[in-house]
Amino acid sequence: MQNESTSSPAEDSQTGDSLNGEEYEVEVGPVAHGGHCIARTSEGQVLFVRHTLPGEKVIARITDGDKDSRFLRADAVTIIEPSKDRVEAPCPYAGPGKCGGCDWQHAKPGAQRRLKGEVIAEQLQRLAGLTPEEAGWDGTVMPAEGDKLPKGEVPAWRTRVQYAIDEDGRAGLRKHRSHDVEPIEHCMIAAPGVSELGIEKRDWTGMASVEAITATGSNDRQVILTPKPGARLPLVELDKPVSVLRVDERDGGIHRVHGRGFVRERADDRTYRVGSGGFWQVHPQAANTLVRAVMQGLLPRKNDMALDLYCGVGLFAGAIGQRIGEKGAVLGIESGKRAVEDARHNLQDLDRVRIEHGKVDQILPRTGITECDLIVLDPPRAGAGKQTVKHLAGLGARRIAYVACDPAALARDLAYFREGGYKVRTLRAFDLFPMTSHVECVAILEPTQKSL
Repeated sequence: MQNESTSSPAEDSQTGDSLNGEEYEVEVGPVAHGGHCIARTSEGQVLFVRHTLPGEKVIARITDGDKDSRFLRADAVTIIEPSKDRVEAPCPYAGPGKCGGCDWQHAKPGAQRRLKGEVIAEQLQRLAGLTPEEAGWDGTVMPAEGDKLPKGEVPAWRTRVQYAIDEDGRAGLRKHRSHDVEPIEHCMIAAPGVSELGIEKRDWTGMASVEAITATGSNDRQVILTPKPGARLPLVELDKPVSVLRVDERDGGIHRVHGRGFVRERADDRTYRVGSGGFWQVHPQAANTLVRAVMQGLLPRKNDMALDLYCGVGLFAGAIGQRIGEKGAVLGIESGKRAVEDARHNLQDLDRVRIEHGKVDQILPRTGITECDLIVLDPPRAGAGKQTVKHLAGLGARRIAYVACDPAALARDLAYFREGGYKVRTLRAFDLFPMTSHVECVAILEPTQKSL
């Protein structure tokens, strides 16, 4: 799930002499979208350098690129002049050539959030033409509740970890931009419920990957096995009770082997069934944090008509449905078949909530809906896109809540909303992915010209 900077061009084909392994002494410039910082070689080529911080002087070793590339990728292998924000990475698997899961193990927690804030601000300015003030944002990225820890401790937040399995059957994590596996004995950011399973201690010969899931709203735990072609499933004996599912090599479907085919999550005083490895926010505090931000921004009223787009298992539809009274209505749209089944199950007590199965850009025009009061959208990393935003802007909603896991996609879509007559009222940013470059934002929009 590593994001590439929209400040950087698409991957260039390497037509010249490879520079991989070459080293340059460089002065490191600002942070860029994607977990790296910008520098330049003495020849003027742009470097995207990982494992460094703005203002440092480092030796950067090229990991990807050639003399004809418009940019090069590199790792900081020697720190000549460190930043005051640098710390020794607490994880032994963090660093050049090692695990690619974390981007900022070498930065103080406060510095990580500042870097993320700088990325958000740069994307807003470059892609939407918005300053933080114009976006109603104070420039801060808020830590999740419970993530402020003593010096040297790392938040154990990741409730879903997908382990890759190497040729010797050892569990590990992928190296950055690579299929190579870094075997590990413990992932520091894995939630306790994942670590307690002991995935890293056993032999997974024959498996391509093992995904471990621990619910935050219950004691449910689940592992999803992806066998290599022709391999048989192992007898799974882990350190805690766990349900087992497998990925079918023929159709990619996920099938239950034993135990429940779902986990139970909890948010906004409701229980949600999430089946077959379906999407749920990974940080234990994320679902409640985002529901609060969305509800505080939308301020649902009795009798409102609302849309919940890319609704997953119904998190926001449920929250809105509880607040709009018996005459209000919510329509959710979701493309995942199992997620739709779960959403309908989760919201069956809310008679005025309906869930439709299909892609938003296909289903929404077919609904015949020409106006609504509220919209919440939580699109995939690529964003909603120009045509969907244009359609939404034409519905005249009083407020729109846009939940974004990618600041570049958010900024692009905010620019489209502005063309459609909407402005950003407030924007809030949350550090729901500590140690990584990822950040979650909630933007609240309203019509540029309010009706009288």
